[in-house]
Amino acid sequence: VLCLWHFVATTFFTPQFFPGPLLVWHTAVQMISDGELQRHISISMQRILLGFFIGSLIAIPAGLVLGTSRWMRVAFSPYVQFFRFVPSIAWLTPVVIWFGIGETSKVLIIIYTTTFIVLVNTMVGVSSISQNKIRAAMSLGASPLQIFLYITLPAALPLALTGMRIAMGNSFMTVVSAEMVSADAGLGYLIFNARLWMATDQIFIGIFFLGVLGIFTDWVFRILIKRYISHYGVIE
Repeated sequence: VLCLWHFVATTFFTPQFFPGPLLVWHTAVQMISDGELQRHISISMQRILLGFFIGSLIAIPAGLVLGTSRWMRVAFSPYVQFFRFVPSIAWLTPVVIWFGIGETSKVLIIIYTTTFIVLVNTMVGVSSISQNKIRAAMSLGASPLQIFLYITLPAALPLALTGMRIAMGNSFMTVVSAEMVSADAGLGYLIFNARLWMATDQIFIGIFFLGVLGIFTDWVFRILIKRYISHYGVIE
């Protein structure tokens, strides 16, 4: 891939339109030595992780409640279905107006992105439980708490974690969009600001590190799943 990239870039394009891997590498080394690239990466990751974890902490309990309680599901499901179809980026302008261009607005957008994906997956996990399992546990004298801990939670966990992995990918997309519109640092800001100066090598650097960070976070997530909760039958 690198050889093909180098051949196409040097044969058919100028560096301003399609930089080769050597130019991107030299620019990345310079940005790392200046500390600029680390700053953009750390800021974007802080926003992603904070919004992702807060959104997951909201979504998983809410999904368990809505999946377990039929009347709660009937009452709130229309709102969940409505808001999950509204893209998070559509809320960016109102959120910036309400909360300013600081960190709060970006984290809130990522929380919104995460919440509904994880919530719906958790609800599906709970609702897919066979009623025969619950009846069998009740016939053996299981309490409601025991049914929740040993039947409901293990059944919902695989889909909830799948939703979290999907939400993590969407959080990367969301933070880039938010940083392009209202930020002075971050990988999205780096990509958007570089276009003003036709610094396509910096654009490629931003794109490359978004992919690398995404692979790394997903790898860490899968390692944690395998290490701590693989006994619930979670599929990697």
